[in-house]
Amino acid sequence: MSDFWSSRTKKLEPYIPGEQPKDGSVFIKINTNECPYPPSPKVAEVIKNFSCDSLRLYPNPEAYDAKKTIADYYGLKIDEVFLGNGSDEVLAMAFAAFYDNEKTVNFADVTYSFYPVYCNMFDISFNYIPLLEDFSYDVEGFIKTVGGVVIANPNAPTSVAISLLDIERIVKNHKNDVVIIDEAYVDFGAESAIQLISKYDNLLIVQTMSKSRALAGMRIGFALGNKKLIEGMDRVKNSINSYTLDRLAIAVACAAIEDEEYFKEITGKIIKTREKTISSLKKLDFIILISSANFLFITNKNFEAKEFFEYLRKNGILVRYFNKPRLCDYLRVSIGTDEEMDVFIKITEAYCNEKF
Repeated sequence: MSDFWSSRTKKLEPYIPGEQPKDGSVFIKINTNECPYPPSPKVAEVIKNFSCDSLRLYPNPEAYDAKKTIADYYGLKIDEVFLGNGSDEVLAMAFAAFYDNEKTVNFADVTYSFYPVYCNMFDISFNYIPLLEDFSYDVEGFIKTVGGVVIANPNAPTSVAISLLDIERIVKNHKNDVVIIDEAYVDFGAESAIQLISKYDNLLIVQTMSKSRALAGMRIGFALGNKKLIEGMDRVKNSINSYTLDRLAIAVACAAIEDEEYFKEITGKIIKTREKTISSLKKLDFIILISSANFLFITNKNFEAKEFFEYLRKNGILVRYFNKPRLCDYLRVSIGTDEEMDVFIKITEAYCNEKF
């Protein structure tokens, strides 16, 4: 540890992202839930025609054009939209805006591992609510608890969704606290809670353009909620960095949202490939959690997950392994193209043949 680190820095346990190859090795990369398809052709057109001269000027601090496009798309008002540099930043600002050490925030024991990182960073009290044995949410546990709530829907890394009815029950029972629904993967089969925003002023929805809009490299995230919640997040943003989205990102965000036809095309392809992959894995005795995401959470009682993970990597395929309680018997597998998943299945079959 550096002698110059603050006491807070010394206590932090940062989030660890999935492996990004650095040595020039070529992998089928299905470990970080990226979209296997390029962004909309309209995005490519925006980038091609973008005026580099404009980069000498600061972007609009409110990212007005992107806010209006998103608001119109979801039937909301502009003051009900917040934009940030990826949904991770948006979530961080939401945690800072709504939670502190005087009130506990509650999230699942198996969920996006950035949540406890934010809590430690901002000195927020937090509580784990264990998932049920089948990795579904303990809805009654969330309803009974006191304090804020954060739910990933569908959950990561499990891929399991929670119903809109259960989300509404949780929101209803936490009227004095902010409930955040992290919908990073919602476009692949879960039901969004955006329609509840008009009913509940304590509900904040966080989404990203990294997955279903194929813009992980651009870093565009947003939050939707009551204007008072958005105002609180703006206070945090403007105390840290007023210009969270650059000029190109604002233009690209508009183009991606406006191309509804392409959005439906690639999400549909990913869902179709997901179901095909599930069918193939079941023939090999894999147990797969019900997925509403662009990834699968899989296990096989015939061998250890870590050993299988290492075999796949040795054979040019990256998936995600979590060496943690309740997770260490599973692998998370992102959905790639049909061709990539065919290779994954072929290598998986070879491994199973060795073991059976």
